[in-house]
Amino acid sequence: MRINIPLSWRTPAGFALVVATLLLFPSSSAFSQTPEPTPQTPEVEQLKKRLQQLEQTVQELKGQIDTIETKKKSAPAVVEATYTEPAIPAETPATEPAKPQDNSKGESTFQIYGFAMLDAGYQFKQNHPDWFDVIRPTKLPSFPNEFAPNGKTYYGVRQSRLGVKSSTPTKYGELKTLFEFELFGTGVDAGQTTFRLRHAYGELGQFGAGQTWSPFMDIDVFPNSLEYWGPNGMVFFRNLQFRWMPLKGRNSVTLALERPGASGDQGVFSDRIELQGIRPKFDLPDLSGNVRFTRDWGYFQVAGMLRRIKWVDTTDDAFDLGGTETGAGLNFTSNVKFTQNDTGRFAFVFGQGIQNYMNDAPVDVGIELTPGGDPRRPITGVALPMWSMVAFLDHNWNKRFSTAIGYSFMDIDNSNGQAANAYHRGHYGLGNLLYYPTDNVMIGGEFQWGRRENFLDGFKADDFRIQFSFKYNFSKTFAF
Repeated sequence: MRINIPLSWRTPAGFALVVATLLLFPSSSAFSQTPEPTPQTPEVEQLKKRLQQLEQTVQELKGQIDTIETKKKSAPAVVEATYTEPAIPAETPATEPAKPQDNSKGESTFQIYGFAMLDAGYQFKQNHPDWFDVIRPTKLPSFPNEFAPNGKTYYGVRQSRLGVKSSTPTKYGELKTLFEFELFGTGVDAGQTTFRLRHAYGELGQFGAGQTWSPFMDIDVFPNSLEYWGPNGMVFFRNLQFRWMPLKGRNSVTLALERPGASGDQGVFSDRIELQGIRPKFDLPDLSGNVRFTRDWGYFQVAGMLRRIKWVDTTDDAFDLGGTETGAGLNFTSNVKFTQNDTGRFAFVFGQGIQNYMNDAPVDVGIELTPGGDPRRPITGVALPMWSMVAFLDHNWNKRFSTAIGYSFMDIDNSNGQAANAYHRGHYGLGNLLYYPTDNVMIGGEFQWGRRENFLDGFKADDFRIQFSFKYNFSKTFAF
């Protein structure tokens, strides 16, 4: 008789069964031969009974081993156990501050985004050559033919953008980071296609630090336009800051300490030797904040800022031309959903000495004759008052077509020491038609207009442009 044991002898159970079989049956040949007819003695009957029991036991063991093998195949890989120190109770004092709990498993995100954008158009009149692809009333001619000749075709990819951001939940609130760059050169790189930092900002819970939008600003006022710079009358400023957000959500409150800064105009006194020793001194940060109320029809936001503008006279002459001014402003903004397809964007700003926070404005401080004719201070600096407004309408014709149309205005109350051709008023307007042939692709055409008005000489300069743009967006989010 042949005993079939279909077990793998490589397993511990299989090996043990093989050994047991060999001990019980020294030679398997005894069972492979046909037995001769012999009398059925009690010993033989007992042996046959034991053999039947053994076969039953083998079948049971085989079933158990098959079950174990099946579980091993479906189970995850076994990790060798290691010793883990018990966690320290929360109430137990520690030599170092306790680290936040890591609650980010499966909830953290990392996103890469941006777009490639080509702008092409025709400028009918004159504009500053470093600002060929935008409409800024302050950069229009301040006297006849300053940037002649009229008419110019332009191309640019300076709006193209690249950014990365992340989000991770922690015990202290959401941890966010943002880094964003573009190709629009300004400052010493004005007019160039150079890499420029837009945002470098981090936020944990209610607190944030870095470079991002000022709380005095409302980015939601910006219309859906092709022109890069946007309405001259809106607050538009990315600044270095430390901010506190005690209230988030539909209704929000934000406060910030921002990097100070301002600019001055020496006007008709620019050739005076005494002014060459004047230096700015920013010894206090700017204070800004906003409160937003959100409703089903849209939202309303009021923002304010307060600053100290100081300059010192570093010369040793008889004149003391140092001084201090207070800059302050209020910014009222709103988005109103007139219909499902129509959104109005509005802003009204007024203040003094806040021009560097505006999207397109001249200097913060002007020169003025001192009342009374003080011989030690014949001239002084004054924070220039201003006011502005923005009114735009965004309309969705359907899923693929949209339009933005609107107007913006700014007025500066000039000082008596400024030059006759100093900037006084600016006007800005546009209308467009945008087409989205597919997700992440936009093609559009836009008409733009800007006007500059001088302080005293009555000179005005206009510019008209037609712009066509092609925009290709990309975005990829990773969750971990």
